[in-house]
Amino acid sequence: MESINSNDNQMKLVSFVLPCYCSEKTLPGVVAEIDAAMERLPYRHEIIMVNDCSKDGTWQTIRDLCRDHAQRFGITFARNFGQHAALMAGIRAAKGDVVVCLDDDGQTPADEVGKLLSAVKDGADVCYARYEHKQHSSFRNFGSFVNEKMAQWLLEKPKDLYLSSYFAMRRFVADEVCRYNNSYAYLPGLVLRSTKNIVNVDVNHRARKIGQSGYSFKKLLNLWLNGFTSFSVKPLRLATMLGAIFAGAGFLYGIYTIIKKLVNPDVPVGFSAMMCAIIFFGGMLMLMVGMVGEYVGRTFISSNSAPQFVIRDTTANLEIHRTEAGIIDAEQKN
Repeated sequence: MESINSNDNQMKLVSFVLPCYCSEKTLPGVVAEIDAAMERLPYRHEIIMVNDCSKDGTWQTIRDLCRDHAQRFGITFARNFGQHAALMAGIRAAKGDVVVCLDDDGQTPADEVGKLLSAVKDGADVCYARYEHKQHSSFRNFGSFVNEKMAQWLLEKPKDLYLSSYFAMRRFVADEVCRYNNSYAYLPGLVLRSTKNIVNVDVNHRARKIGQSGYSFKKLLNLWLNGFTSFSVKPLRLATMLGAIFAGAGFLYGIYTIIKKLVNPDVPVGFSAMMCAIIFFGGMLMLMVGMVGEYVGRTFISSNSAPQFVIRDTTANLEIHRTEAGIIDAEQKN
């Protein structure tokens, strides 16, 4: 497939992927903004919306948005699989030379997509939007901070590279991302292991006008665990190193206790100190065993072919159903 920076005048296709969760009120505005932005750019585009089993009328909204629009496509999950699973489903369905992922809440400025596409056209494999002033809550900002530090340590992300949910990537990077079939998808890890030619562009981040973030502490914790256990063995190496340090410290403390007892037999060994040491080392041991168990458990689940996502229906299937129903009605009338 031709790349976006070829020299001919053919219009290239840009695929927009929107993971959707409880966004029936914000999604139409995001789609309209994408269409308006792409009218000013020399590229064709398609919009893929993935409903992550929303509790409101998001799927009906997606169906309405896709009706009579060939460049729009909707997917709905059978249950909630999370934002990154929805992104994976959308990327697999995307056909564009460039794939752009953004949020469904309107906080990521779709009208500035030209900046991301320009960076890709200039040679970048992936371009992430960078926000000077984020309009998220303190909880979300803390989650982003932890995610950044984790990516630096575990995934060897460059310190000056900012990762966000608004990014554009070339077709070959999207194809490499789609090669990942395990159930615990983590997009930054998949992108960072595919290419190092990644840049940032500055865009404005908007305040949320409707609703609230779908990320709870539980979902953020699961996301961090995906990053910890799916793309690096450094936590296991850290556990080994800490185990060696604590074992050495315990051995030295035991020698110190024996010498202390020999020098001054009347000094009690200290029941409280011993119990503190037992509780501390026991807790560290359980933590390390739990970390190993997390790796083993996720490997076991992946070996059982647990799905990344399960698609209940798509707007393409709905069109087929309507067509078949129309044919049946026509036959009955004749």
